[in-house]
Amino acid sequence: MLPGVFKSVKKDGNIYYRSSITFRSKHISLGSFNSEEKAHNAYLDALNIINNGQVFIPEDYSYGICKALSFGKWVVLANFKNNGIYIKTPIYLKKKFFYYYLSEQDVLIFDADDLFYYSDHSIMRRGSHLFVTEYGMQVNIASRYGIRNFARPGRDFLFVNGNNYDFRYENIKILNPYQGVTIEKCKGGVCYTTRIHINGNFTVGRYNSIEEAAAAYNKAADILESKGIKKHFERNYIEDLPAKEYMELYNSIKITDKIKGITYN
Repeated sequence: MLPGVFKSVKKDGNIYYRSSITFRSKHISLGSFNSEEKAHNAYLDALNIINNGQVFIPEDYSYGICKALSFGKWVVLANFKNNGIYIKTPIYLKKKFFYYYLSEQDVLIFDADDLFYYSDHSIMRRGSHLFVTEYGMQVNIASRYGIRNFARPGRDFLFVNGNNYDFRYENIKILNPYQGVTIEKCKGGVCYTTRIHINGNFTVGRYNSIEEAAAAYNKAADILESKGIKKHFERNYIEDLPAKEYMELYNSIKITDKIKGITYN
């Protein structure tokens, strides 16, 4: 076999070729290929990165230097050579943050505090949805930063510098952290409308403060579940309210009679 290449057999009996390289005592898989030549070319690409006196960065990949090595493996090797840390996901380290490359064009930015997590979790994309897999479940990465599912950019949260791919903590501003609450313009300023979804959106009420609206959602959810509605409603946690004050607010808050009158068969 050519250097760096190993023949393997799939369960169906078909032959394929794996390529790998050892660098700084670390054995690194370079991928699987349908021909010995492609696997060998990936090995040569990797050799060029680690032995070349030139410092390669992720953006150099687009210049056609590689013949067979994938872009993700290029990032891994470039980072390992230049920064001295092996990371199996396509991360390139900077001083206080790092880049995570979904592709050559799509680059996410994270704080250094998130390095341990994303070193062990591969980010995937489905449309505009970015997620990782944890215990067999898809987890939206935005939830790590207080961005709720179905939260609306510009209304519930915003990226301060305008870059929707910059997930550094200082760049994310949460405008509305609560489930079921919408901030709306009303006479004299803003009001907070609470809605809950039961085969369509029901308006629970409109309130003068966001805390009232959040508590109203919890109260509506409790009533619906007590009536036998078999749906999990994610409750709002109002961090700034002590337990006693929250219960006083919860008990005093008024919600629409439509919610109270719903029956479950």
